Amino acid sequence: MQADRTRKTRTTKRSYDDSPDTSESFQRIATLPNGPERAALCQEVVCAWMPMAVRLARRFRHRGESAEDLAQVAQLGLVKAVSRFDPSLGTAFPSFAIPTILGEVKRHFRDDLWVVHVPRRVQELRGQVRSADHELSATRGGTISGVQEIAAHTGLTEAEVRLGQGALEAYTAWSLDAVPGHPTDGHPLTDTLGDVEPDFDLIVDREALRPLLRALPEREREILYMRFYCEMTQARIGARLGVSQMHVSRLITRTCARLHDQVMAEPRAFRKAS
Repeated sequence: MQADRTRKTRTTKRSYDDSPDTSESFQRIATLPNGPERAALCQEVVCAWMPMAVRLARRFRHRGESAEDLAQVAQLGLVKAVSRFDPSLGTAFPSFAIPTILGEVKRHFRDDLWVVHVPRRVQELRGQVRSADHELSATRGGTISGVQEIAAHTGLTEAEVRLGQGALEAYTAWSLDAVPGHPTDGHPLTDTLGDVEPDFDLIVDREALRPLLRALPEREREILYMRFYCEMTQARIGARLGVSQMHVSRLITRTCARLHDQVMAEPRAFRKAS
């Protein structure tokens, strides 16, 4: 009988050793104006409740963030809770502070830790997919779950599951010097990156010149064709056309300069037309 009463007492009076009695301090804070005295008293209350913030931060210790950083974020939430708490509402401070602290930590994960910006909806899908995968894997000895299985378990569509899976690694990023796989037979990520294709500029130049070449007089177009496509010398071109090599040189220089001016003037003309 005595044991039952003891057990009942422990149950009804269960409390953490990080739950100090600061009701009088909160009452005083509510009556004080903003100033050094109020700030000092708020700091005392924050220090008194600091162990609770650290305990709440430990709930997130397996999510890739350091314990020190988690504790700092939780303590920031505690500071906000102390400054906003109104004892006249009749609510116990832990009931107000715990959601505030947990919300601050969750906001930290949501907004500050993503290496790649991910929309809120995709973040939610990531959490659902991650939790479902862990639950399904636990029941099957660690076997990886398929898209269809996760969709059936969560009620999501397969497209939503794939979207959530795509965000699973968005918290972290690899260095370009990292070597995926075995370091002895792998290659750094920099080796897999593409380079600027020099022929892209050539394609742009050709497409810009194409209508201008068609508009040239036939003789000038023929000279350019023989010089740049057939790679004939100026002397050979002059002999075929019955003119001197110097005349061919002047024609090529003059025609190329006119084409250059026309190509460079096209963007200006386009802007004026727009």
